[in-house]
Amino acid sequence: MILELARPKLSTYLSRLLSEGRVVFSRAEALRDLGIGSGALLDAAERLQRKQTLISPRRGFYVVVPPQYLAWGAPPPSWYIDSLMRHEDRPYYVGLLKAAELHGASHQAVMEFQVITDKRLPRIVAGRSAIDFYYRKDMDAIAQAIEPHKTDTGRMMISSPALTALDLLRYPHAAGGLSHIATVLKDLGEHLDPAKLIVLAPAFERAVVQRLGHLLDWLGFAAAAKVLHGTLGVRALPWVELEPAQLRHADLVPDPVERDARWHVIVRERPEPDT
Repeated sequence: MILELARPKLSTYLSRLLSEGRVVFSRAEALRDLGIGSGALLDAAERLQRKQTLISPRRGFYVVVPPQYLAWGAPPPSWYIDSLMRHEDRPYYVGLLKAAELHGASHQAVMEFQVITDKRLPRIVAGRSAIDFYYRKDMDAIAQAIEPHKTDTGRMMISSPALTALDLLRYPHAAGGLSHIATVLKDLGEHLDPAKLIVLAPAFERAVVQRLGHLLDWLGFAAAAKVLHGTLGVRALPWVELEPAQLRHADLVPDPVERDARWHVIVRERPEPDT
């Protein structure tokens, strides 16, 4: 009897949330608002999830699937990522290729919704979307470069162009390879604020700054490259590989095509950015 009553009440609750422009709720909120027991809520939620009108990307956190997104299986992650990360009680920002896309620096649709936070979280697959989490311990060090971005349901936090550029070299495995990074930097470079690069560079590994500086010089963004170089100090720089992954198979490592003396970057293969 309880289950029969819980089902329509939860369905009505979802409709009410959508009418108010909301798509998320927590287990605690639903228990309070509906006045039902935990077991009844779980059973009703499972029924709606089987009907694909509700998803639960994290334990105790629910997302309503509006009618226009039923075929997709979930609304876009931008609709609920801010609420999800508040539910997780973690600082975060949307970054890497997704942030680059939001800044107008992407030549193709980004398939993964990429989030940086200070806890190692598993991937979320919600309908046709996937949310991938990348770890950064010292979120406070780059907090000044995280900015709000308006969404259809409120806002989410994203990386500034300067932070996005540095992250692309810090997490190259998430950025689709060196040629793709160079493609993004071609468009992102004109949005880089030299003053913000100066502030952010010390929060990154020196090798990341060297690699980004080399690419910005190579792509013709001399002003941004100059300020980055100034953050490296006067000490002799160690040599770093532009693409360290090339060294994984020692017998297949190509000979260098360039040794950039300014940045102390060894280039074994030129990036091929899209035109």
